[in-house]
Amino acid sequence: MTVLMVPAMKPYSPMIWRDRLFFLLAVGMLSACTVGPDFVAPTAPEVSSYTSAALATQTMTADGRAQSFSQDTQLPAHWWRLFNSEALDATVQQALAQNPTLQAATASLRQSQNDLRAGNGVFFPWLAADLGAERARNAPLINGSSSTGTLFNVVTASATISYPLDLFGGERRAVEGLAAQVEQQRFLSKAAYLTLSANVVNTCIARAAYAAQIEASEQLIALQQEQLSSIEVQVRSGTQAYANVLSQRSLIAANQALLAPLTQKMNQADHLLALLEGSTPAQATLPTIALDSLQLPLQLPLSLPSALVRQRPDILAAEAQLHVASANVGVATAAMFPSLSLSASYGNAGSSLGNLLDHGEVFWSVGPSLTAPLFQGGSLRYKRNAATDAYEAQLANYRLTVLSAFEQVADALKALQHDAQALQAQFEARTAAAAALVLLQANYRAGLVAYVEVLSADVQLHNASIAYLQAVAQRHQDTVALFVALGGGWWNSSSSDSSSAGEQEQTP
Repeated sequence: MTVLMVPAMKPYSPMIWRDRLFFLLAVGMLSACTVGPDFVAPTAPEVSSYTSAALATQTMTADGRAQSFSQDTQLPAHWWRLFNSEALDATVQQALAQNPTLQAATASLRQSQNDLRAGNGVFFPWLAADLGAERARNAPLINGSSSTGTLFNVVTASATISYPLDLFGGERRAVEGLAAQVEQQRFLSKAAYLTLSANVVNTCIARAAYAAQIEASEQLIALQQEQLSSIEVQVRSGTQAYANVLSQRSLIAANQALLAPLTQKMNQADHLLALLEGSTPAQATLPTIALDSLQLPLQLPLSLPSALVRQRPDILAAEAQLHVASANVGVATAAMFPSLSLSASYGNAGSSLGNLLDHGEVFWSVGPSLTAPLFQGGSLRYKRNAATDAYEAQLANYRLTVLSAFEQVADALKALQHDAQALQAQFEARTAAAAALVLLQANYRAGLVAYVEVLSADVQLHNASIAYLQAVAQRHQDTVALFVALGGGWWNSSSSDSSSAGEQEQTP
C-alpha cells in the first residue's frame, strides 16, 4: 500500500491573502474589456469652396483700397492688431483681463479638469482606515439565553482596501466622458475668448462710426448756420425773401434732431463697452478711437474648408460634446453586465486603547464581490436606448454647428465683396454731392439758381456723408466677421499669449 505523505497545512496569513488578492487583480485587469462604441471624430464636409460660385481673389477697389484673400496667409491669434490701433488693442486686453463671462468660462474649465482628476481615482485601489470605540450592554435573551447581560467596551482599529475590476469598461467610459468634458470646456473657453474680443472690436468700430457721424452732422450744421447768417443779411437788404430764412432754419432744426439718436447710440455703445470690460458705466475708462485711425486689413486669410472644422472653437466644443454622448452609451452598456470588485480588511479589537495592540484580537476578511443585474423592469435597456438617442441628437447638433460655420464664412466673404461695391458707390456719391454743393453755392451768390437748390444740395451732402461713414464701418465689421468665422487664429497663439488672455489651462 502506498502511503501519501501530505505536509501539514499552515494557517492562512494576511500575506498569503494579499498575494492572492493581487493575483486576482492582475487576472481581472488582463481580462477586462470596454463595451460601447469607440468614438471617431466626424469627417469634414467634402467641399473645396465656401460659396457656390467661384470666389474672386480680391474685392474691387473701394475708396482706394482692395482686400485680397489668400490661403497662404495665417490668421494671428491677436487678429485685432491688424487694424493697427494701440487704443483698440489696449481696450481688448483690458476686457480679456476683467470680463466676468471669460472668467466664468475659465473657472468652468478648471472645474472640469478637477472632475477628471477625481474620476481617475477609480483606477487606483481605495484604502481607508477606521478607528472606533463604543460602550455597550448585550441582551442574551434576544438569542434565547437566560443568562444575564454584560457591560463591555470595544475599541477597534482597522484598514480596508478595495478595488473595482471594471471588467466591461463602465468606469473607463465614464472617465473618457470626463476627459471629453474637459475638451468641451476648453473650446467653450476659447469660444468665449473669441466672442468677447469680437464684441469689443465691433463695439469700438460702431462707437467710432457714431462719433464720426456726429462730427459730420455738427460740421454741416455749423456750415448751415453760416448760410443762415448770410441769408438774414440779404433779407434785411431786401434781396432775399424771408421764406428762405424759414427754410434754412427748418433744415438746421431737422439736422439737429438727428444728433439725439446718434448720441443715444454712442451712449449705448459706451455702456456696452463698459460691460465687456467688466466695469460699470460710471467707472469705465473708454478709449478715444477715430474711425479714420483704424487701418483696414488688406491681406485676409482664407483657410481651406477641410481645415475649418479643426479651427472653429464652437465646432470643436460640439465634437467634444458628441464624444461625451458616445462615452455615455458605453457607460449605459456596461451597466447591463456584471460588476466585480475585490476588498480586504485587517484590524485589531480590544477593550481599551491600552491593550489594543498588545492584547487585542486580530480580525480580517478578504474576498471578491460579484453583482449581476438580473431583472430591473427593462430600465437598463431603455437607459442604453436613451443614451443612444442622446448621441444621435448630439450628432445632429454637431452637423448643424458645422453647417452654420460654413454659412458664416460664406456670408462674410460675400459681404466683403458687396461692402467694397457699396463703399465705392457711397464714396463717389459723397464726392459728387460735395462738388455739387460748392457749385450751387457759387451760382446762388451769382444769382443764377434759387436758394431751394442749395438747400437740396445740403441735404444730399449730409445724407451722402452719413452713408459713407456707415459703409466704412460696415466694411471694418464684416472684416471682423470673417476673422471670427474662420476661428480667430487661436491655434497660432503662444503659451504667453494664452496666459495673458486668461486662457490658463491645467494639465489633467
